[in-house]
Amino acid sequence: MGIIKTKNVVYEYIRRDEDGNVEGITKAVDDVNLDINQGDFIAILGHNGSGKSTLAKHLNAILNPTEGTVWVDGMDTNDESQLWNIRQTAGMVFQNPDNQIIGQVVEEDVGFGPENIGVPTKEIWERVEESLRAVGMYQFRKHSPNKLSGGQKQRVSIAGVLAMHPKCIVLDEPTAMLDPNGRKEVIRAIRGLNDVEGVTVILITHYMEEIIHADKVFVMDQGKIAMEGTPREIFSQVEKLKNLRLDVPQITLLAYELQKKGILLPDGILTIKEFIQALHL
Repeated sequence: MGIIKTKNVVYEYIRRDEDGNVEGITKAVDDVNLDINQGDFIAILGHNGSGKSTLAKHLNAILNPTEGTVWVDGMDTNDESQLWNIRQTAGMVFQNPDNQIIGQVVEEDVGFGPENIGVPTKEIWERVEESLRAVGMYQFRKHSPNKLSGGQKQRVSIAGVLAMHPKCIVLDEPTAMLDPNGRKEVIRAIRGLNDVEGVTVILITHYMEEIIHADKVFVMDQGKIAMEGTPREIFSQVEKLKNLRLDVPQITLLAYELQKKGILLPDGILTIKEFIQALHL
């Protein structure tokens, strides 16, 4: 079994009127099966309302499925006695870093989680240093988080989760509130964690450029997995992505439009470098 496995997961939101009567039921997640191995970099894509963030909240037991099962490192998320272990195994980073940062100084904030679980003081400071170095924020350890940019704050949030030594980090649209430079900073840090530290990364996003380095991509629509494959396999299906109300990277779209004009190019070009090589420029 992988580090994260879901079997036939369904999650229903129940809508009620003012008197508490059920008005309707929405299946936000509808029969989703995932099997994610330790060390994978997985991206889950989808437009707003596709169910991707609801699914993300199942991966460290913030939500429990209406039907089906989620296992985190072999632990069933419905088993309340395992809740603490599950959340230590799969850390979560949210959209807004301000909701996760609580310390007045960067290093104190990063050390808060390990301190809460009784890690010895000497080891806390070791974890703080290694986590901040891993996301490129060690030189800011004495700064106030309030003085940091959005991208820097989000990297501190990631360091705070990393200091708990999770096997897996689930990032729920971590760059949604950032400018392009902040997005690049955060994605670079996430890739480093995966490549260098071997942390399993599950990135929930709707920015196509963020997923080109993923091992596997799942595309969600109406709570279901609509597509799955490598980034190249996914981006080879431009029309299908458009039908799912998703963009494709600009260079992929350019190559696709040139293909339609009769220029021989491979499907699913992901980077400018690949594009130039394909054109033999």
